[in-house]
Amino acid sequence: MAFFSHNSYPFTLFPFIFLFMLLTTMNIVNASLETWSADTGPVIPTTPLVNFLQTLQETSLKTFGPKNFDPKMYVDLSLKSNLSTTIDAFDKLPRNATGAISVLDLSKFIDDYFEGAGDDLVYADPLDFVPEPEGFLPKVENSQVRAWALEVHSLWKNLSRKVSDSVLNRPEFHTLLPLPGPVVIPGSRFKEVNYWDSYWVIRGLMASKMYATAKSIVTNLISFIDTYGYVLNGARAYYTNRSQPPLLSAMIHEIYKRTGDLKLVIKALPALLKEYQFWNTGIHSVTVQDSQASSHKLSRYYAMWNKPRPESATIDKAFASKILNDSEKQHFYREVASTAESGWDFSTRWMRNTSDITTLTTTSILPVDLNVFVLRMELDIAFFAKVVGDNRTAKSFLKASQTRKRAINSVFWNEEKWQWLDYWFDNGATLEECQAWQASNQNHRAYASNYLPLWIDLFNSDTCLVKKVKKSLESSGLVCAVGIATSLINSGNQWDYPNGWAPLQHMIIEGLLRSGSEEARAMAEDIAVRWIRTNYVAYKKTGAMHEKYNVEKCGDFGGGGEYIPQTGFGWSNGVVLALLEEFGWPRDLKIDCQ
Repeated sequence: MAFFSHNSYPFTLFPFIFLFMLLTTMNIVNASLETWSADTGPVIPTTPLVNFLQTLQETSLKTFGPKNFDPKMYVDLSLKSNLSTTIDAFDKLPRNATGAISVLDLSKFIDDYFEGAGDDLVYADPLDFVPEPEGFLPKVENSQVRAWALEVHSLWKNLSRKVSDSVLNRPEFHTLLPLPGPVVIPGSRFKEVNYWDSYWVIRGLMASKMYATAKSIVTNLISFIDTYGYVLNGARAYYTNRSQPPLLSAMIHEIYKRTGDLKLVIKALPALLKEYQFWNTGIHSVTVQDSQASSHKLSRYYAMWNKPRPESATIDKAFASKILNDSEKQHFYREVASTAESGWDFSTRWMRNTSDITTLTTTSILPVDLNVFVLRMELDIAFFAKVVGDNRTAKSFLKASQTRKRAINSVFWNEEKWQWLDYWFDNGATLEECQAWQASNQNHRAYASNYLPLWIDLFNSDTCLVKKVKKSLESSGLVCAVGIATSLINSGNQWDYPNGWAPLQHMIIEGLLRSGSEEARAMAEDIAVRWIRTNYVAYKKTGAMHEKYNVEKCGDFGGGGEYIPQTGFGWSNGVVLALLEEFGWPRDLKIDCQ
């Protein structure tokens, strides 16, 4: 918006401008929430194209069979001609007595009427990429590791994309959403920018000195807030019904620390205020009263969708097939979409019965990590407001951060386990009303998320607390041969044992490192060395960086879940580069598996 230009208005007006923005945003969000049904929850409708592509997806599964079938590919197709002509041609395809279409006929139809999945996101040469940036990873002394790090750095070129002109000219032909600038995609089947992946991509881009590319990613995410009121899970029409872990403010903070870009902060702050309201009002907000009769407002995941996810509709329907009641199916689909909003899709962390995915209960859980991310947002907004001279907003959000810190400690902290535990509500609890805290409602299972508050300086600056949490982590069973396991339950879900994920390693390592404890810092470096080593060995074996890794075996990538293991891979690349920038690698330290 033009009136936020710091060239046009003195900083003395910022307190009034941002207060106006905050109040306006609250009114808009609250007004929209009043129209939502408390019984079924909100549903944001999808597009006619997505609906048809979902039909095509289901038909293709019947025709081509389940082997190597990826449902997402079908909803990422784009039209060659208008939708009504395409549907007409589809309806006229010959079918046998059971209604099935032959492989030959369906293959020809797809070739004739669709561009390939991802063809509408074209290569973009990043202008700020150089093969070896000046001052790149100065602490890396080992020549093998430096050569590999430069190869990982070069992957940013492979993952850089921009929306094609066809999306801008005929958006109704695409599920890909128009974006103002280039992006970095995760890789493989993920052919669009994704929300929370982008934080670790940006951490890597900072190490690669690619500041313009990082700013472009942030600008695209801000455009979602301008259009929808929140950052979408990803840049697809079928993702408009949910967000993902809110890390936009953290991305902007990292860029500002490196560049001092005041214009970016000024542009972003109104959007961050709007995103903050999204996560702290209506369906995402729950109040808990602790044993001291103090009330605490915390956030939860809650997708605005109660049908199969279009990108995984055939999978969701198969899971729901044993649920006979339609309203229970809708509830299950909402839980599935809400779990996808968490980024942890899927994990026993969200299941009442760890062997039955239909017992997902994500909307009835207050997650530790989500509230850590919202706390980080509060601290970042306070910092940005101070930067632009808005002391009133800065003071307000500092106060909010202290309030949330107390809530996190009161609701999640377990003094016996020295961990922060997710808080579960009873089945059937009316979460629009204040809920009384019960110790028995904490989830005592071990997950890496139980340690994520350490990522925040408000927690890692407490030396006594860090000592307890470090000891708990050491004895938890989560720290394995080459990294931190996501859980201790080998369920076959990808956000469970034995998989380790780059974001979780990085946040826990960074939290331990920032503390004043030498023992904690030593543990951080030990985990970082193990994680870097397994990434290196897997890369040398397979020629690729992977989405996740098996933390029990050096050089082994992870598996499980609803799709085959993916390579590329944005956040894995970013975390390796960030860790090498922080810790380096001594000349005489071996990088191969020990």
